[in-house]
Amino acid sequence: MKLHIKNMVCSRCKMIVRSELEKLGLEPVSVELGEVKLSSDISKERKSEVERMLQHYGFALIDDKKSRLIEKVKNRIIALVHGLEKDFPKTNLSGYLSAELHHDYTYLSNIFTQTEGTTIEKYFIAQRIERAKELLVYDELSLSEIAFLLHYSSVAHLSRQFKKVTGLTPSHFKKLGEHRRKPLEEI
Repeated sequence: MKLHIKNMVCSRCKMIVRSELEKLGLEPVSVELGEVKLSSDISKERKSEVERMLQHYGFALIDDKKSRLIEKVKNRIIALVHGLEKDFPKTNLSGYLSAELHHDYTYLSNIFTQTEGTTIEKYFIAQRIERAKELLVYDELSLSEIAFLLHYSSVAHLSRQFKKVTGLTPSHFKKLGEHRRKPLEEI
């Protein structure tokens, strides 16, 4: 049985969900971003228990196809931005998402925009900027290295997008000390 889970966007999320399912006596065969495969079907009562557990951790079960597809788009983007994918796509984002999710990009884009109130491209940019913020806070990489890691064509391109999204230059953001980062599920 497959369960589709909203807001499950990182490796830590996967560990929490796996651990909590095992505590409930369920056997997850696999736990991926946004999706869990259980070894067997579960009753409505057990599903309600799982829902309560998920809600406690800020997750939610997704039952309709459109919502599952949107979560898959988000999870692919997050995996790209956070380096969870093996290779950054050689094609553009639209081509990558179409190939990975087996849907026309126009269809994906329309559903995403209708449901999320923003475009896939803006969501992708927001994720990249949040990742840049995280890397700036760590203070281990130069801006050039961050631009390279996030697949920006140049430092100038990263800086322009950063300022457009945050209102600050990356260096000003770094100097502020009050690092205004957002959790992934709020982007």
